[in-house]
Amino acid sequence: MLSFNTVNELFKNDQISDLARTEDGIKFLKLRSLSRKSLMKYLVGKYSINITNVSFRGWLKIVYESNLQLDEIDESILEIYETERANRRASEEQLVSELYKIQSFEWGGLHQNSLERAIVNNYVKKITSYEMLSNAIEHELYSSMRAYVLASWYNHWTSIIIEDIFQDHENVIPAVGRIKKIDFFIKNKPFDLKVTYLPEGFIKESRKAQNLRPELTLMKQTAKQLEIGFDQSVADSVLIQDLWQKLEDHPHQSATNLITEIQEFREMLLNSAMANPEFLVRWLYENQGVRRFDASNRLFLVLVDKKNFFNSWKLKRAKPLISETVNSYLNQTSESIGFSLDFNWEGQTYNAESDIIFVIKP
Repeated sequence: MLSFNTVNELFKNDQISDLARTEDGIKFLKLRSLSRKSLMKYLVGKYSINITNVSFRGWLKIVYESNLQLDEIDESILEIYETERANRRASEEQLVSELYKIQSFEWGGLHQNSLERAIVNNYVKKITSYEMLSNAIEHELYSSMRAYVLASWYNHWTSIIIEDIFQDHENVIPAVGRIKKIDFFIKNKPFDLKVTYLPEGFIKESRKAQNLRPELTLMKQTAKQLEIGFDQSVADSVLIQDLWQKLEDHPHQSATNLITEIQEFREMLLNSAMANPEFLVRWLYENQGVRRFDASNRLFLVLVDKKNFFNSWKLKRAKPLISETVNSYLNQTSESIGFSLDFNWEGQTYNAESDIIFVIKP
């Protein structure tokens, strides 16, 4: 048996993948997910583990070194989860209905930095006139704040709904007490769930690899030829959606041809990624932000609305569609799920276990 100090040190050093390769490591991770005092108290009480005269900080070591088996830990976790889940289940239908009231998904320009930093940099330190500041708050900051809060609310509750879809399945053990870089265990393999869309950066790089010009460049060129007005000062992510819609609605054949070509390339790329998911998964690992980098096991849920790629965010609330796809994946999963992946990040090679599930709206 791996010593407690060994597994604890691996955990502290973020070596989750190494822990996940051994039964002792899995035992530690599952116990670590119960490390809130109320949860651990339930476990030690259920199996009469002696913690007399031991401070809470020492409980994890005692339970890890006990004869407690994985199936007994799982049983406790599922009992705790079901108690918490019952409350969410009772109001879930109404929650999904409320989420459908969101008609647009925008961060209001505040998501790139922390909210406080964005306000300080753009308003507190930038404006010296009280009247200008008051006007900026009323006409700019208020709408940005509203968009930010709505987007955060939508992301929070759709994430909980999606996690519950996984955690309700018989092959999944939730990380009920929360543990860094693990949302749940699928057949004893820990995964951090990442919900995303077909990345615009991935599309851009794939076009470049095939010697195709960027979509936005082609759209701007065609828009100018057809004398379609557009605001070049807005972010590329906003402009590409604006031009796509304008060109799609334009009667000229050149606009139709361009949108058709772009759409067909995206669908070809999607089909290729579904047939060979390792390529997209490696791209997702290698294009992490510096502040959020890690090499933990990840399960990617990629949402794609093929009719309108920019509406893929709406699928986060499409509970029946996600449930059908996720349950189909979990039902058909073999004993060993996912695949081992080597990827490079800032000159160093990492290894992770990963997999990807595509949720497609035709």
